[in-house]
This record gives sequence, C-alpha cells and structure tokens, in this order.
Amino acid sequence: MSANSFDARSTLQVGDESYEIFRLDKVEGSARLPYSLKVLLENLLRTEDGANITADHIRALGSWDSQAQPSQEIQFTPARVIMQDFTGVPCVVDLATMREAVKELGGDPAKVNPLSPAELVIDHSVIADKFGTKEAFGQNVELEYGRNKERYQFLRWGQTAFDDFKVVPPGTGIVHQVNIEHLARTVMVRGGQAYPDTLVGTDSHTTMVNGLGVLGWGVGGIEAEAAMLGQPVSMLIPRVVGFKLTGELPAGTTATDLVLTITEMLRKHGVVGKFVEFYGEGVAATSLANRATIGNMSPEFGSTAAIFPIDGETLNYLKLTGRSEQQVALVEAYAKEQGLWLDPAAEPDFSEKLELDLSTVVPSIAGPKRPQDRIVLAEAKAQFERDVLNYVSTADEAGEESFPASDAPAETNGVPSNPVTVTAPDGSTYEIDHGAVTVAAITSCTNTSNPYVMVAAALVAKKAVEKGLTRKPWVKTTLAPGSKVVTDYFDKAGLTPYLDKVGFNLVGYGCTTCIGNSGPLPEEVSKAVNDHDLAVTSVLSGNRNFEGRINPDVKMNYLASPPLVVAYAIAGSMKVDITKDVLGTDTEGNPVYLKDIWPSEAEVNDVVANAIGEDMFNKSYQDVFAGDAQWQALPIPTGNTFEWDAESTYVRKPPYFEGMTMETTPVTDIEGARVLAKLGDSVTTDHISPAGAIKADTPAGKYLTEHGVERRDFNSYGSRRGNHEVMIRGTFANIRLRNQIAPGTEGGFTRDFTQADAPVSFIYDASQNYQAAGIPLVILGGKEYGSGSSRDWAAKGTALLGVKAVITESYERIHRSNLIGMGVLPLQFPAGQSADSLGLTGEETFSIAGITELNEGTTPSTVKVTTDTGVEFDAVVRIDTPGEADYYRNGGIMQYVLRSLIRK
Repeated sequence: MSANSFDARSTLQVGDESYEIFRLDKVEGSARLPYSLKVLLENLLRTEDGANITADHIRALGSWDSQAQPSQEIQFTPARVIMQDFTGVPCVVDLATMREAVKELGGDPAKVNPLSPAELVIDHSVIADKFGTKEAFGQNVELEYGRNKERYQFLRWGQTAFDDFKVVPPGTGIVHQVNIEHLARTVMVRGGQAYPDTLVGTDSHTTMVNGLGVLGWGVGGIEAEAAMLGQPVSMLIPRVVGFKLTGELPAGTTATDLVLTITEMLRKHGVVGKFVEFYGEGVAATSLANRATIGNMSPEFGSTAAIFPIDGETLNYLKLTGRSEQQVALVEAYAKEQGLWLDPAAEPDFSEKLELDLSTVVPSIAGPKRPQDRIVLAEAKAQFERDVLNYVSTADEAGEESFPASDAPAETNGVPSNPVTVTAPDGSTYEIDHGAVTVAAITSCTNTSNPYVMVAAALVAKKAVEKGLTRKPWVKTTLAPGSKVVTDYFDKAGLTPYLDKVGFNLVGYGCTTCIGNSGPLPEEVSKAVNDHDLAVTSVLSGNRNFEGRINPDVKMNYLASPPLVVAYAIAGSMKVDITKDVLGTDTEGNPVYLKDIWPSEAEVNDVVANAIGEDMFNKSYQDVFAGDAQWQALPIPTGNTFEWDAESTYVRKPPYFEGMTMETTPVTDIEGARVLAKLGDSVTTDHISPAGAIKADTPAGKYLTEHGVERRDFNSYGSRRGNHEVMIRGTFANIRLRNQIAPGTEGGFTRDFTQADAPVSFIYDASQNYQAAGIPLVILGGKEYGSGSSRDWAAKGTALLGVKAVITESYERIHRSNLIGMGVLPLQFPAGQSADSLGLTGEETFSIAGITELNEGTTPSTVKVTTDTGVEFDAVVRIDTPGEADYYRNGGIMQYVLRSLIRK
C-alpha cells in the first residue's frame, strides 16, 4: 500500500468498471513534465513506502530541473518483466533454485513466484541453416529442438510450475514483436488498480514497446530477477531529449529510412543514458508501426528509452491487434485523465531539443559496420568503393600494389577486384567478387513488425517475378518474421508465392540473421570467399551490423528496409548503383530498373488495408502459450521443484543458497585478500561477462570436453547461461582483457599467489586455488568500471569466483548495483586517487576494516583499506540506498527476497 503522502489516491470510472488510480496533478510541477517522467512520477506515488521511496523522491521528480545533470536516485518498480530465451534461462534457474532453498529452510516452495508478471519468448535459438525451399522452416525448427532440448524442457517446466510466468514457445515470433502485438497493456490493471504499463526486459531492444507509449528498457538478468520478485530498480532521474517531428514522409521512403536518419542524428547529438521523447505535429503523422521501428533502435542511438505518448493512433493499433474494447477504452480514459494524452501543439520541459522535418528523409542504408553510419542510397555504390579498401589487402609481399592501374581490368576503375568462378552443386557456374551480396535477410522485429515495409518487400518480389527476375545464385535469401501474422497477411494477399520464387522462403519465426544466427553460407560460396579472401557483404533489415556479428565469412554488413533487401538480392552486389543501374532484363530482353519494380505508396496501403485485420491477430495469439505438438510433447518433471539432471551441461543448480540459514550471518571485515585482477579504465561488462564461442583450450572448453561434449556441440556461452559451471569459467576470459598483474598477456589470465613463484594461470584456475585455501579476492579497476550492456553474469561470475570486493575509481551504475545484488562490496578509491597513484601493483595482500558497521543498521561512508606493503587509504563505500544495504547484509538480493518470502 502506498503511503499516499500527496493524497493522490483516487478513482477512475470506465464503463461499468471502477479503478483505483494515483493522480499526477496532486504533485506540484507535474503538468510541465515530459510524458516519460510523468510515468515515473505515477510509479513513485503508487509505490511510496516511506523508506526506499519517500515523499522527498516524489517532490524531487515534481520539481525536476531539466537542465541539471542527473544526481537524484529513485527506485523504479516496473509493472512486468519480459525476457528472451538466452537471457531468461538464468532467471528461471535462479527461481527454481530459490524454491529448493525455501523447502530446505522449512518454507513452502510454492511461495516462490514472480511477484510481477513475467513473460519469456523463445526467439534467439533458431538458426537459418536451411533456406530457399518450402521445407526450410520445418527443417530449421527440427534442428532447433535438437540443439536446445534440455533448455526447452526446463523452460516448459517453468511454464507449468510458476504462477505469473508464461512462455511463448519456439516457432512463434520475436519477443519485441509479440510484445507490441499481444503482451503490452499500455495501461496495466492489477489488484483493482490502473496504472501505466512499464517494464524491464532482458534484451536491449525492449524499447520497441516505447512506440505504444509503454516505458521500458533492457536490463541485466539480476535487475530483471529483482523486478520479477517485486524489488525496485535503482536509477537516476534522467535528462530527457525532446525530438520534434514535423511534416510527413515523402513517397518512396520507408520507416527504415526514417529510423536510420534518426539514429544518425541522435548518435551525433549524444543521448547515452538519456530518455528520448517524440513530440510535435509530425508524431500524429507517424504510424504506430513506424513508432515501434524507431523505439526498437533506441540502443543503436544510445538512449535508455525512445518513447511516443499515447494518442488516437495508439488506440487504433490496440484495436487492430485484438485488445478488448474495455482495455482500449481504459487506455484512452486513463491517458486523458492523467495528462498522458498527446497534445501535438504542446512542448513539455525538455533538457535538450532536436527537430526533424519528415519530408527531408531520403532512401538510405547503413554500414558497413555500424547502425549510425547512414548512407544515402544513391551514394551507396560510391561509398562501398571507398569502404572496401579497408577490408581488402592491396599489397603483395614486396609491398607493391597487387593490381597497379596499368594492369588492372578496365572495369575496376581503381576499385579492388578479384573475380572468382564458383561451381554450384548442380554444375552451373557463376562469378563472385568483392562486394558480392552473399546474405540478403528479411529479419528482426525492427522491420518485420511493420506491415508497410513488409508488404513493400513482397510487392517488389511480385513485380520482379513478373519481369522474370530472381535472386542471384550466390545470395542466401531468408525470411524470418517476428510473428505469424506476417505470413498470414502475405498468404491472404497472395504474395507468398512471389517471395518464394525470389528465394525468400520462410526460415523461422525468430531473430536469426540479426543476432548472428544466419547459418552457414553454401559450402561452395564459403570456400570461394575464404580461399580468395573476398570482402563480401550482407544486407539485412535488422538493427545491428557490427563486424563479425552477421556471419563469420562476411566482412561488410548493411542495414536496409525489407524492399531494399529484396532488391539487393536481385542485384547481387554492392558494386551496383541500385538507384540507376540495370538490375536485370525482363522476359523480352528489356532492361529492368529499381523504379520498375518499386511499389507505389497507394499499392502498399491498399494491401495493408485489405489483407490485415483484427481477426488475424486474434487467431495468431488466441493460444500463443500452448505451442505446437513438439513443444507439448517435451517430457518434463512434475511438481513445484525441478528435478535437476546431474548429466546436463545446459541447466545446473547454482550454489547461491548453499549453507544459508533463516538468520543472516553478520557482515565481517575482509582479511588477507589477494588481487585476482588489476584492470585499467573502461573495463566493460563485455570484458567480464562470458560471451561468444567457447574455445577448446579454455577452462570452459575443458569442462565440456570432460563432460563428454564434442567440440562441434560446444554451442555458445549464450546458450549455456543456465550452467554456472560454464559461465564462471568464462568470466574475465575475454580475449581482449588485459590484467596488469600478468603483464604481456591478453585474455583470462592472472598470477596465482598460492603457488611458488606465482605462475601465470587461467583466472578460473587461480580462483579455485584461492577459494580452496580460504583466501578472499578483490578486483582493482579504473574509471567507468562495468560500463556497457548490463549483463547479469558480469556480477554473478565475479561473486562465484570468490571476489568479495571491487575497488575502482568509478562505476557504471547498473553494474555497481548488480555487484551488491550478488553480495560483492563495491568500493571507490578516494577522489583523485587510483591504484597506480597509490603505488598498488596487485601483488599485495589487502585488508578492509569497518564493513561491520552495517551490522548496526547503518552504512559506513568509508572503510579503511590496508596492505602488507604499508599502503593505507579510506575507500568510499558505494552502497547508495537503504535497500542496497539490506541486500548486502543478507548476502545478496536473492537471499534477501528468499527470507522475506518465508517470513510472510
């Protein structure tokens, strides 16, 4: 129950239903706030408890100074949590482990349930191995189940065992598209209360739902678990960037062109850690589908969220996608009552402002390695010819150019060329060169959620087929929509056969190429590329195109709208100026240009209007959590605790609660600690957290080998996040990590001071020796420690390696909070001091005194750090809120929640 210091509790009547609400107008200054901060304000009013969330926090938000730098910390309690399978599995593993711990402590394991609704969509595991045939979808699903059976069995058990936890099975859709089309509420109803739908998600593109007026963003697994268990998320009141839209998109441009333009603008402006909020007359002219596409790419331009207020377009989308009449009426009534309804003429108080006239947007792509590197389509060929020089060696062993101008074929005009003849399995031959488009993928919820660009792509395919054109034989073409609605409206409009004829057969409902699950290139293409070091390309309708992400054979990657993906599959090369060069010849030998197969806006709108209806969404989502026969046939244990398989290398019971009692163990000072790693500035969670492929000669690879896993079946760290044994072996193992204790090394190495002469060893192996000897560990770091994506295993792995404290110059906020959540003490060097300025080498033995003050119910501002070499300093304790102090006293957030649940 809210303390209700502002007398904000009220009632809203909508039809026959009455809802309790907390009125924003009871807080002075609320009317001038941006939409996003009004949502946060309501959150504080409703969850005010007098301790972690106080009247002072509410007043601070009401009197927000738009020009101040963020300094006020608040506790945000999201309404729900959304997850995908890679990042969601560890959360469910922890819940299952908590149930066993409750049982061992004499409590009722059934009490352990998400206290906020939690939904998980399995979308990250399907790989586009098969393509270009009608059987591709079925074959890829079969392969997916074969690779992931253990994980899927576990998730299916979780679906049956936990209340308020739902799983959308494989082969259904992409988490963010399923979210906007079905799961998002816009206004939440729970326990008789109506309040704004808010969420955190274990995927950075959670922000797609911002297009529906729902405030939410991606977080690490520990924050997601905390939110699931009713705990608030610590955050600073952010700066809010107002982005004014005017005018309308011109004919021939798409949502993709718009979002690439916005991404370029906001990256240039600088919005990291800020909210972006769209306002102005142009918002009303921006379709909900386009808003969702813009929200999706918030991580690409760096903002925490990129939100659109609620208006009539929001209501139309909710109706179209099958939300109930009462729900739509509630969204309208609530938004208008609370001042959350868009006024196109209003200009809230913003920290910074930008403006874009939509009529100035032009067709664009982005690449070859970053989403913000926008290229005007008409300049794409010329830009490729400049960029390819960065990917192709032009010098032979003697240092001479390998193709001097006098010897170069005339058609290269100074552009690298290395044509290679390839023989296809059917005996036919073709030639590929630098710039060949080897992957053309309609992928990612960023664009597959948008019917306008998807229909445009299908119409390009139709017109191309009618002209006698198809994809080039070296292009791997894939269609992976974010929901079954897409294929339904393609079927209804009669467009599926044309996509199939151009090679864009359905390969799966999942992220596929956008997250690197593009599958292998055809063997003959891959061999030609690698044997001749060709700089080939991919074109995809996704949101990320970082080097090495899309396919290991592909050096250059371009983001483009779905219709342009189809066009580039037909063109077959980035050396083609797609805006004016001939794409091919029709059945009568006439040249065909892009303009000849590009649909008009009227054609697209006509198909969207006639082929898409509410019934389609109702059909696709009426039984969305049930899954197909294969999902339902998975054998799972019964009961409310999980039967762990001792032989599983994917899902194992973690040791977080071993030896735990109902009473907390008093906090103790740290004595005789050794340094596991001494690190420099800007060490990110990507350096700390396990990610990517597992190498055979690493501790994780050796573990899998010892457990009978063949090297070809190692899979990735991402797929094995439910096995703490694999993950701790990969913590601090990034190949680019530089541990200053072991100079001259790169990767997961340290020196092991339990051994004579302190030899260099793997960090994991050294930590095991330290723990066996009862020696606590510390990490020394520099500035911005833990920046980057907020990954749960950066904190979990640190704790499981035996690290008791981290001492740095400064922290990224989320990682600091996550360390406390795992029982690790975050400390800071005195202002202006560092490990180097204090003369610390990392070879010292450390003692940290004064932590025991926490046992008295207070948090010390500093603790005394001493070393055996005589260095002494007062380290700043970075436990910043009463809630964080409670977590630390309990040994971590999960232990705190566990004890709270049992005592209820």
